[in-house]
Amino acid sequence: MDNRPNIILIITDQQRFDTIGALGFPYVDTPHLDRLSREGVIFENCFITAPSCVPSRCSLFTGYYPHTTGVLKNGDRWEHSWVEALRTSGYTCINVGKMHTVPFETPLGFHERYIVENKDRYLEGRYFFDEWDKALRVRGLVKPQRELYRQLPDYESRLGAFEWELPEDMHPDVFVGQMASWWLREKPKPDGPLFLEIGFPGPHPPYDPIPRYAEPYLARALPLPEVSKDELAGQPPAFLAMRQHNTEVDHDSIVHQLDPTCEQLHRQRAYYLANITMIDEQIGEILGELDRQGYLENTVVIFTSDHGDCLGDHGHSQKWTMYDTIVRVPLIVWAPGRCEHELRQDGLCQMMDVGPTVLELAGLPIPEPYESESLLEALRDDGWHGRDTVYAEHSRDGILQETEFMTMVRNRDWKLVHFLDEPFGQLFNLRHDPAEAHNLWDEPGCAGQRQELLDNLREWRIRNAFRTREVSCAWR
Repeated sequence: MDNRPNIILIITDQQRFDTIGALGFPYVDTPHLDRLSREGVIFENCFITAPSCVPSRCSLFTGYYPHTTGVLKNGDRWEHSWVEALRTSGYTCINVGKMHTVPFETPLGFHERYIVENKDRYLEGRYFFDEWDKALRVRGLVKPQRELYRQLPDYESRLGAFEWELPEDMHPDVFVGQMASWWLREKPKPDGPLFLEIGFPGPHPPYDPIPRYAEPYLARALPLPEVSKDELAGQPPAFLAMRQHNTEVDHDSIVHQLDPTCEQLHRQRAYYLANITMIDEQIGEILGELDRQGYLENTVVIFTSDHGDCLGDHGHSQKWTMYDTIVRVPLIVWAPGRCEHELRQDGLCQMMDVGPTVLELAGLPIPEPYESESLLEALRDDGWHGRDTVYAEHSRDGILQETEFMTMVRNRDWKLVHFLDEPFGQLFNLRHDPAEAHNLWDEPGCAGQRQELLDNLREWRIRNAFRTREVSCAWR
């Protein structure tokens, strides 16, 4: 009999670390994620490898950094993953919701895929009909989309925040949650262990909660960003150009504002948090169904997100920067009998470290060249140290247009962002400036620290290029 654990991997899209009550954010209602946090392990310093969906997710499911996979931006092709190893070993592998493979319908090792992709697809895959598209069509409903939002008289002032006006069960996050519960309820329980990936489309914009979830947040005081002229003056030209670009092109139904009002920012954050509460409720339903169907007594639940969202912090919209509001994400592992209760690990890790952790939980070997590291030890050991440094990368795309390639290196005390072949960059003293408001790149007194991090970046790239020399193109 195969007694390996069922593994449930829940991934949201674009969820900041500071959006879960138990992680120190009292402004949001997340009772089910709070429960997982109380009864599991919280990784307080988990960082993604790329500040956009596709390269971040590719790293998670391959174990390699973007420069190794060659997946450096949204739209880059990736078709293989460690899910294939799980399947070969006897796991039944199911995907419900978003994975963001390219192309969307790539099998990736799953036995079954119930694909639900971006709410406002506009570039790649715009005319791909996913499960949600089909359900809307059967119900005779028209999918909310950019062309329809543009008809609103206040469209440009909404910062991507819109009310959900269709039936509640057709909201994409509700739809994905209910589909996952339906699969667990209606499908015969597999003879062997189950790997179930549940990808919620939210809280990625459009920020579109059902109104009754938004009402409490609209009435609640929320922390809002304050961006000084000095901070903006110290930002790299590539970021300032992107900031302007986002006011001119409405990516994901957001017309960015250079100087939004407090009312605009409050509504945007209220709707964003309401989306998270809706997802949390669906997670509660999924946990209940796992329990009712007899999965929960031998199950590991992992919760994370692919990157964060500026929501106006630093004067920016969405992602594509290297601020902690983007690169730091929640990571919670709930595994009764396999991990400590409410263990808070503050060591640095990369979100892609989930991959080898899953492989070890499944009793499978970790491929030698992997750039990711298993977190299994951290589930039991409160003395776990973690990584010394974490990294992230991204190339030029349709939004980040004024740099060929940017790379972040971060340790506990300092962060550096490098722009290929450019004299500018970013350097932050995280101990004295955790808000990352004061760029020290050109400060003479910080020249030594800047060079130390640049040296670290160089050695990291050389070392990894050698270690992964035989697999560099294996995951395309």
